[in-house]
Amino acid sequence: QAQLMESGGGSVQAGGSLRLSCVATGKIYSSICMGWFRQAPGKERKAVATIYTVGGQAYYADSVKGRFTISQDNTKTTLYLQMNSLKPEDTAVYYCAADCDLFAPVSGSGSANYWGQGTQVTVSS
Repeated sequence: QAQLMESGGGSVQAGGSLRLSCVATGKIYSSICMGWFRQAPGKERKAVATIYTVGGQAYYADSVKGRFTISQDNTKTTLYLQMNSLKPEDTAVYYCAADCDLFAPVSGSGSANYWGQGTQVTVSS
C-alpha cells in the first residue's frame, strides 16, 4: 500500500534548525516529483520545495530559498527537508507529498496526489 511517513517536526526558537524526513513505501517511491508542502492556520496549503527524483533538480518557494534544502537518499525512498534560519512565519503543518506538481513552489499553486499525515513545526520568536 502506498504510504508516506513523516518525522522530525517540533518546536524551535527563531534562527534554529530542524530536519524533516519522509519515508515512501509502495509504488509512490517511483514518483518523478516529491516534495514538501505546508499549511499555516487559516491559510491554503502551499508548496515549499519539490525535487525531480530522476535528475535531482530542486525548486523552492521564494520565502524559503537559501534557508531550506530538499534532498533524497540514494535509494530515493526517503525524502528530507533541512530547514535552517527558521522564522516564526515558518510555523505550519508540513506535509510530504508525492506525484506532485514539480513547479508548484515557483508558481504558487499546484498540488499532489499522495500525502503524508503531516508534522507540526513551530518556531517561536
